[in-house]
Amino acid sequence: MISLDVHKKLGSEGGCMSLDVQLSVDKRQFVSFYGESGAGKTSTLRMLGGMLKPDSGRIVVNGETWFDSEKRINLRPQQRKLGYVFQDYALFPNMTVEQNLEFALFKNQDKKVIHELIDFMALGELRYRKPESLSGGQKQRVALARAMVPRPDILVLDEPLSALDVRMRTKLQEYLLLIHKEFKLTTLLVSHDIGEIVRLSDMVFELHNGQVVRKGATDEFFGLNKTSAKFRFSGEVLKIQQEDVFNVVSVLIGNDIIRVVVDPNEANNLRVGDRVLVASKAFNPIVQKL
Repeated sequence: MISLDVHKKLGSEGGCMSLDVQLSVDKRQFVSFYGESGAGKTSTLRMLGGMLKPDSGRIVVNGETWFDSEKRINLRPQQRKLGYVFQDYALFPNMTVEQNLEFALFKNQDKKVIHELIDFMALGELRYRKPESLSGGQKQRVALARAMVPRPDILVLDEPLSALDVRMRTKLQEYLLLIHKEFKLTTLLVSHDIGEIVRLSDMVFELHNGQVVRKGATDEFFGLNKTSAKFRFSGEVLKIQQEDVFNVVSVLIGNDIIRVVVDPNEANNLRVGDRVLVASKAFNPIVQKL
């Protein structure tokens, strides 16, 4: 279990923000951190990983104290059983795929784990290639494998798929779920993609201006438990057109645009740019603002 109670003054373009976060995460949960840019999501996870020191507070993971300002405990990142995957991959350009993975080995660790991860992540044909010759999806698979080399208990994913196209994102989401379950991890994800969060997460924490303002099980958080439907997708409203007695809402879902007929009263609650849930129940389309 992760118990985190941290405080930190952060500088930003808009001035100074006071990050004040208290949260707990159960072991083996897949948790997403949601909220606008600059809300403190990445800073919170960097403090958990030991890459950013809180001004005060306490971090306890599975009964072990990782940080305690009063007791002056602050474990180094290498001492925390945590794997971190960055948005920009952070691979060493002068090293091959295999060498990038070997760099993550801790002292006297058996190299057998490298071969296991190369097989698990289907990197066999790439093992002797350097990052410059890899696609974005391949680089992210290497970054995931490298994060798993020390056999962490916790995997942190900081918008790892945001730079990829929809097809590749979907494929790598399957890898993330597979890794989470296969290695029995507690996984923490930062994402702005509601569809991704819904597909992967058990629990969502929403941050705003440095504080957790809302939390809940994923379906409850986004109101999905209110909709019993054959299918559900999230998307962005592109256009709202008024017809004679109804409205037509154009929604971007992935790379596709769908048009949904809605009641005028429902359309009045929607604006261009809104994130919405599109579902079908007994052949009737449902558009629900998120």
